Amino acid sequence: MTAGARPGRAYTLLAAALVAVALSGCSAGDGAGRKEAAGSPAAPPSARPGPGAPQDGGGDTGDGGGDPGDGGEGGPASGAATTVPATTPGGTPGGRSPRPSPPDRWRPRPGLAWQWQLDGKVDPSVDVPVYDIDGFENSAADVSRLHADGRKVICYLNAGAWEDFRPDQGSFPRSVLGEANGWDGERWLDIRRLDVLRPIMERRVEMCRAKGFDAVEPDLLEGYANRTGFPLTGADQLAYNRMFAEITRERGLSVGLKNDLAQIPQLVGDFDFAVNEECAQYDECERLKPFVAAGKAVFHVEYEERTEDFCAESRALRLSSMRKRLDLDVWRDPC
Repeated sequence: MTAGARPGRAYTLLAAALVAVALSGCSAGDGAGRKEAAGSPAAPPSARPGPGAPQDGGGDTGDGGGDPGDGGEGGPASGAATTVPATTPGGTPGGRSPRPSPPDRWRPRPGLAWQWQLDGKVDPSVDVPVYDIDGFENSAADVSRLHADGRKVICYLNAGAWEDFRPDQGSFPRSVLGEANGWDGERWLDIRRLDVLRPIMERRVEMCRAKGFDAVEPDLLEGYANRTGFPLTGADQLAYNRMFAEITRERGLSVGLKNDLAQIPQLVGDFDFAVNEECAQYDECERLKPFVAAGKAVFHVEYEERTEDFCAESRALRLSSMRKRLDLDVWRDPC
């Protein structure tokens, strides 16, 4: 969660259009991040409002027929985070053992209800099977408490921008820091530098794994469609997004594709679910159908549209939809 204000949606779409022309038809996607383009300021980490916004009364526990206690999959809620990787017996020529197989990961299916709270410490009172919370600001104890209540827990990380308030901010060399992205203390990353960014992101994903999270939501996976200060291409973005998915799955965690609608056809096989902002407002929700067709959840939020204006389509498409405030506090209005 950051301080400052995201650029407006119109600015993002203009930037995307310019990139699309430059790339001779490479579509730019649907927005720039976690609260995407509506551009309202968020509370800084040191001055976050506490919980207390209206709740939905817990009437949204359904997941399209699954058991809320396991987040839509069999086994205990914390299983994906605690399974020990299995090794392959025997060795390979030359005396080297093959790489251990990663543990089974959680695979959320379409229709699961969810809560997305990035503002402050998590409030566990919302009765839904899936929580998406900030990986840095919440502890292993917070995750364990949600698991004890039968929830699956997604670890929010910023994968596409540097944030000056994160404890590992000094790990990023200046050479990979680009232009400010419109949020206080944030700058775009040069995602072409996989050699630099991979070990940093591996440590972040390992933090999520160590805290017991079941999955990771990497934000800002469409820098190529924005003015980053680097000549990023769609191919650069595909390589970076696949790298992030690989390091997450290697650790037994599932991984979600955040926005980046234009690259869904190429990336649906690399990601286990999708997280989308405002597809209804911009008439883009049908572009998420490849995830649902593959049996993968789409966790969707609107900020300005009323539920009566988008929930019918969301149900028809089997999206996990709700309305949230831009600061992503406790309040939610689910479909």
